[in-house]
Amino acid sequence: MKYAILALVAGATTLSATSALCAAGSEPLLAGAAKIEITPTKAQLPKGYDGINDPIYVRAAVLEHGGRKAALVTVDIGGMPDTTWAAAVQGAQSLGIPSANLMLTATHSHSVPRGVPQLDEKIVAALREAATKLQPATIAYGQGVSYININRNIIDPKTRRWWEGPNYEGPSDKTVAVVRIASTSGQPIAVYYNYAVHAVVNGQLDQVSGDIPGAASRYIEDSLGEGAVAIWSEGAAGDQNPIFFQQTYDLRNIRIADYAKRGEDISNAMPPGGQGLDRKDPQVARLMAQQRQMVNTMGQMLGEEVLRVGRDGLDRPEVNPRIFGASKTVTCPGRARTDTGRAGYPGTYVDGPDVPIRLSLLKIGGIEIGGVNAEVFNPIAQRFKARSGSSRTMMATLTNGLAPSGYIPHDEAFGQNTFEVVSSRLKPGCAETAIIEGLLDLEQASESN
Repeated sequence: MKYAILALVAGATTLSATSALCAAGSEPLLAGAAKIEITPTKAQLPKGYDGINDPIYVRAAVLEHGGRKAALVTVDIGGMPDTTWAAAVQGAQSLGIPSANLMLTATHSHSVPRGVPQLDEKIVAALREAATKLQPATIAYGQGVSYININRNIIDPKTRRWWEGPNYEGPSDKTVAVVRIASTSGQPIAVYYNYAVHAVVNGQLDQVSGDIPGAASRYIEDSLGEGAVAIWSEGAAGDQNPIFFQQTYDLRNIRIADYAKRGEDISNAMPPGGQGLDRKDPQVARLMAQQRQMVNTMGQMLGEEVLRVGRDGLDRPEVNPRIFGASKTVTCPGRARTDTGRAGYPGTYVDGPDVPIRLSLLKIGGIEIGGVNAEVFNPIAQRFKARSGSSRTMMATLTNGLAPSGYIPHDEAFGQNTFEVVSSRLKPGCAETAIIEGLLDLEQASESN
């Protein structure tokens, strides 16, 4: 399919191929990590938020080799605004980190309000603190599996229309990619881990929460101790829900019923937060308590797999990894929806503006992270990884800004009237090819630099 390449930016070392052992006279890898809390105070919460369930953070790791720096940063927010990404780029550049070598990702928690106070400054502060902690380090990659995610698009057995629910037969990548950064004495500095699941379990609580990413990172950090930082990387989770999600469905139905009593039908819409849930109702209280428990359970399950891979599932560590970063923007034809409704029916559309999608690639030795600034369906990432030249490749979505695309379904999914598809601002037939070929182009550029 036709797509346009708007820009290409690259930052790379001129060192030779990576080695698991540091060559004589070469410079070692340096690494440092930090986390900074960004939880709003209760007075800072917007209307509709009831309080704080658990704290949220910026987590960052800075790497340096041969005079080249890179940064891996994740923020407990729903999406990464372009303004925030631009501010982080400016701050990173002041620390000697090129924009092409920055991976700035949102965990996509649905339990964080927009406009977290002083967010831009706190991201830069986390980068600055991590940069002050640079020390000789090693980096290693490993893979595990976790079964806490599931494809979320099904044919409803009652209506025979597309709706949201656990699809055990649908495409779903269970891979947990783990990057362990440790001191040369073996002390963990940071863990960067990638998994594809929506952080939506606590969304009906109307309270601030890092959801599954926050629970998993806290569990890993508590287990590793000594100030180690666990940095979540959002995989291609556009069509992936937590496998245990029943309380959310039940609470949503209670909200729908409450609105119906007031004469408003929101059954084919996303129920808004802040209304329709009486916390004094025993059923609501029970479901919310179960929901909190479920987040901690799935966070611990995922965290345990990350820890297991870190113990006995890693490749041989690298101490002399070449760092390469690149980015480019592809564009696809856009559409504007002219009707409403969450799912189950085809949307109606007129031509809309072309949609730019920012792609990023960061290579650290043999480890490869492909970034996309949108919510991507899982098969796109699986196909990119299958065609990648590295067996240590992952896709980080909602990374380095936020595309105006809405969801990015894979080509086949455009025949399904799911809420992601009907709300997407993309016309069918472009984005999957543009993303995969674009990231492969960046990968090819890394081999010639």
